[in-house]
Amino acid sequence: MNRSDTLDPAAGAASMVPTTPLAPVAPAAPAEAVERGFRVSLPNRADALSTGFAASYAGIMAFMAVASEGSFAKAGERLGIGRSAVSRNVQKLETQLSTRLFLRTTRTTQLTREGQRFFENCHQGVTHIVEAMNDMLELREGPPRGMIRISATVGFGRKVVAPLLERFMAAYPEIAIELLLDDRPTDFASEQVDVAFRNGRIEDSSIIAKQLIPMQIALCASPAYVARHGLPDTIEALGRHACINFRFASGRVFEWEFKVDGQVRKVMPTARLTFNDSDLVLHAVLQGWGIAQLAGYQIAEPLAAGQLVVAMARYAPDDRGHYLCYLSRQHLPTRIRVFIDFMTDAIRAQALNCLTDFNPEPALSPSPIA
Repeated sequence: MNRSDTLDPAAGAASMVPTTPLAPVAPAAPAEAVERGFRVSLPNRADALSTGFAASYAGIMAFMAVASEGSFAKAGERLGIGRSAVSRNVQKLETQLSTRLFLRTTRTTQLTREGQRFFENCHQGVTHIVEAMNDMLELREGPPRGMIRISATVGFGRKVVAPLLERFMAAYPEIAIELLLDDRPTDFASEQVDVAFRNGRIEDSSIIAKQLIPMQIALCASPAYVARHGLPDTIEALGRHACINFRFASGRVFEWEFKVDGQVRKVMPTARLTFNDSDLVLHAVLQGWGIAQLAGYQIAEPLAAGQLVVAMARYAPDDRGHYLCYLSRQHLPTRIRVFIDFMTDAIRAQALNCLTDFNPEPALSPSPIA
């Protein structure tokens, strides 16, 4: 029996998609008997998944190979298993269906009428499976396309990530982006997030956390504030200044951090102003309303423009980072891999590390409180 297939035989069972009609088949048992046998072994109301298991996936693949190749020996070669294994799988399938699928002689192997019908039905299913597998392989190896769902902290997402998206989407026009700004920890599974940008220290060992750049935080004030009130030079002096705090969406207030004698010290200053938006905190500092501890990516430009000065730079913590997080390195779709590479290069290329640009400490000696 001559067959031709649309896919490479080396691809295995899933590649069995015949493109020519089957050879004539011999007479078969009455349809009524077949129907009765089928109904006994496979209930009418069985769902697709349980029916698929009951009918034996291995048996169906063996059946499709024999029907396509015209012999059990050639089917075994195609599937990479022995002829006897193919025969056992087909016999098991025939038993489960209570139906003879092949008429076998020493010279030929032909489909029964029921086998022909079963083959035509299975052919559609195998075609869909092949298409689904090829689609997944294309997502993994083909041109980048599809949706990426991204989570980022509000400040970093707005200031750093969002401005880069236009350039990324111009480079990859078949990728769609959904950006969620949220300061809460990311739940990758329930929120169906592909990639998350997170700040600080990553303690979750179940995710991959790639550090993009170190995260710098510094105590800042405007020159106008410094002229009126000076700057603190010790943690204890914070109580004499107008402090501005930031409150997370969770309700928790951000604790200021300092590194003193190699140890992290956290401080919750008494604040005259508290905002739940980091941009408002920065705005208040620039207006001279008080002092606040801010991230390097927020203050890099105002520092370069002389709009801010930094206090207690020698106590700035140095063990934080900006991270790009995802669940696994294995089987990453192409769209995720190109996004990670693009964002890594683009963010590292920006002048977001401003610690070396801080004004010298000697110029920060405090003046008397007005």
